[in-house]
Amino acid sequence: MSALPLRVGSRASLLARTQTEWIASRLGDDVTLVWVKSEGDQDAVTPLAAMGGRGVFTAALHRALLDDRCDAAVHSMKDLPVADEPGIALGAVPVREDPRDALLSREGRPLAELRRGAVVATGSPRRAAQLRRARPDLEIVGLRGNVDTRLARLKEGRFDAMVLASAGLARLGLEHEITERIDPAVMLPAPAQGALALTIRRGDARAEARVRRVADVCAAAEATAERAVLHALEAGCHAPVGALARVADGRLRLTVRVLSLDGAQCLEEQDEGGLAEAAVIGERAAGRLLARGAGRLVTP
Repeated sequence: MSALPLRVGSRASLLARTQTEWIASRLGDDVTLVWVKSEGDQDAVTPLAAMGGRGVFTAALHRALLDDRCDAAVHSMKDLPVADEPGIALGAVPVREDPRDALLSREGRPLAELRRGAVVATGSPRRAAQLRRARPDLEIVGLRGNVDTRLARLKEGRFDAMVLASAGLARLGLEHEITERIDPAVMLPAPAQGALALTIRRGDARAEARVRRVADVCAAAEATAERAVLHALEAGCHAPVGALARVADGRLRLTVRVLSLDGAQCLEEQDEGGLAEAAVIGERAAGRLLARGAGRLVTP
């Protein structure tokens, strides 16, 4: 047992707590949880894109790391900025949950069977663009707040359906609320959706050794390929970019989709290779997309 407990930081939302407690249970007995409030938690009204993207959820945790208030921080990996941050290193990516998006509808209808003109809520430009592409007749509206708040609004009839991440619902024990897990052929998830990440202070060998206990090679390779796409495209995590890499038979296969916000334009590429090539696979796919004009679709 370590001489000192490992201090693990997290946001204080129900989902973040649930994710962090799941990881803590796999890190050993000598773990202390540290709850940190982020700007994204304090403002549940302003659209994330207007606040600078999902990086608002990670900034407070990384300040806590650099201020030595915690030794590791737990994130939904799709919230992490793709650019390197001074003093911060990625310590581990645990086993990945289902990366697909989920449709929840009041009448239990899947996406293809929603009535014409149905109102569908989402806070994600990526989801909105793919919804508009699949069903241009739908009315897409914005959505913020925690999962309980969103479910309550759906049941109150403020909209007909909404799209959330399958992973978060599964971790909260709310899979029974899912009407349909949307086929990636219709809606590619966000890069690294369903994956968690533990970040540490760069050079902290003790924390690095501890968090390696929960590391998963396949999840790390998938997330690396998907995030390499965002980095090469110079796209933020709120850009209309979907990416999904899966490991099968020792090979990593990646599909990437870039859309215009209205869904009218769509560029798609695929690539594959060994797990050790994960970053290169993402960069190759992104390079071909840029050559086809994807840059103008991801630039605000």
